[in-house]
Amino acid sequence: MTTRRNEVHVLFTGYSRPDSNDSSVMRANCTCTLIKTRHGRNIIVDTLTAWDGERLTQVLQSEHGLQPQDINVVVCTHGHSDHIGCNYLFREAQWHIVGACVSHRDKYLDCPLTREDSEPFQLCGDDVTVVRTPGHTLSCVSVLVCDSIQGGVAGICGDLFERVEDITDPTIWTEAGSEDTNSQRRQRLRMAELCNYIIPGHGQGFFVTDQMRALLRQQLDSTSDRKI
Repeated sequence: MTTRRNEVHVLFTGYSRPDSNDSSVMRANCTCTLIKTRHGRNIIVDTLTAWDGERLTQVLQSEHGLQPQDINVVVCTHGHSDHIGCNYLFREAQWHIVGACVSHRDKYLDCPLTREDSEPFQLCGDDVTVVRTPGHTLSCVSVLVCDSIQGGVAGICGDLFERVEDITDPTIWTEAGSEDTNSQRRQRLRMAELCNYIIPGHGQGFFVTDQMRALLRQQLDSTSDRKI
């Protein structure tokens, strides 16, 4: 009998670009992802802007037969407004995780994600875990989905990666903002070595190749801080 895999679905592909009418203004929205685990749990990662509630609700219903109350856990890879905007839809969720902060209503966990040597935070046993990946912000996290339909481990990494092109052109992610570029380089390589497939913060998902890993390792080696 074939073992059911964990499903990872991109609901909306994010973007980040200068406004066509005013180059001093950026237009950005995040990639929004739904995880449907083989154990029946539904996890949403990065919830767009506060103006996207209607279309997010519609896509959940039309493509996956889900209502907001069917979401068990909300994860936002960091606290920027284009990643947390529709959290308000999911008031029935067990946990809201925003970066390294884990809460429900007014209850906040003493979460290990706040510590540098933290263990992964389990959302569905070892199938789905949240790990610290500081760089873009110091509280950034990524979600790892084992045995995914993409094959192997899928990593939903937020703005650790802006989009696949930033592997060959690192100025894309550095100019998007990084609170710790050395840490971000280390975490980018770490996720590439852990994952077969990565969903970045503002672009389409991509399969990780050995060439990509080698390039990320070379970029890390060119800096003085190599600890991973």
